[in-house]
Amino acid sequence: MKVNAPGSPGPDVRDDRMTRDIETYLEEKAALVNGYLEAYWRGPVPSVPDVLLEAMRYSLLAGGKRLRPVLALASYEVCGGRAEDVLGCAAALEAIHTYSLIHDDLPAMDNDDLRRGKPTNHKVFGEAVAILAGDGLLSEAFLMMLDAEGIGTDRVLAGLREVALAAGPRGMVGGQVQDILSESAEPDPETLRYIHEHKTGALIAASVRLGAILAGAGEAEMGALSAYGRNLGLAFQIIDDILDVRGDASVMGKPVGSDQDRHKMTYPALYGIDESMRRAAELIAAAVEAVEPLGGRAEHLGEIARYMLRRTH
Repeated sequence: MKVNAPGSPGPDVRDDRMTRDIETYLEEKAALVNGYLEAYWRGPVPSVPDVLLEAMRYSLLAGGKRLRPVLALASYEVCGGRAEDVLGCAAALEAIHTYSLIHDDLPAMDNDDLRRGKPTNHKVFGEAVAILAGDGLLSEAFLMMLDAEGIGTDRVLAGLREVALAAGPRGMVGGQVQDILSESAEPDPETLRYIHEHKTGALIAASVRLGAILAGAGEAEMGALSAYGRNLGLAFQIIDDILDVRGDASVMGKPVGSDQDRHKMTYPALYGIDESMRRAAELIAAAVEAVEPLGGRAEHLGEIARYMLRRTH
């Protein structure tokens, strides 16, 4: 199957109808997540300083794809559940993701001035409050999951463990540290894969698995969804690397070319654009293949994966 690099012109890999269908699905699920987050963070929160609350809201409610919570909702649906029943747990993933973006943008890390088309958190609230806003979102995410109603305690605790492993030193944080340590280093395939699988892939894979865990998925379902999440997570970061080279800053809402400026270890730096795109397409194909045994109920997951190859931000 021939595909085009993200951000480049050319025909879609699927027809226009399928593109519209999956875009509608993603928009509907993102709207559910946004509605939950806006309600959760509406009004004053007892004992939380106003400036901290404002800083947390500023980044969390700034928009975005809401990919991680949408994947959790889609996975839960695949296993027979109703998305609305696990919105709190799914939305918690966005709080964790947003905390990581706030910290990534800090001068000590990526030193970015723009995120989702708006000044980064530390540019508005200062570095100290930005750090604490990230800390607050991370902590509150686990409270959001623990407050989930209508889900068995054992499933919630198993989901918490899954997310904690993916977000902490064994997952995202470990990948971020290795990413920093590898700046200006000679590109190495093993190190590069570790960075991508942990910095980005771990939380995406955990998002898919979270939905399955909360639904009490069987062994076959869990195996299929886990393989899907692993492949999608790595592909997503490779495509991100490509967009940092070829993307449009006005569409992406953040600067492009920053990976090269900071001498980051990326797939385009090691393999070039064309080979990176080929590898991303192979991973997407593997993700789709992983959930094919689940039949039509996994159609949305397959289309989400294919859609990743066409994304421009």
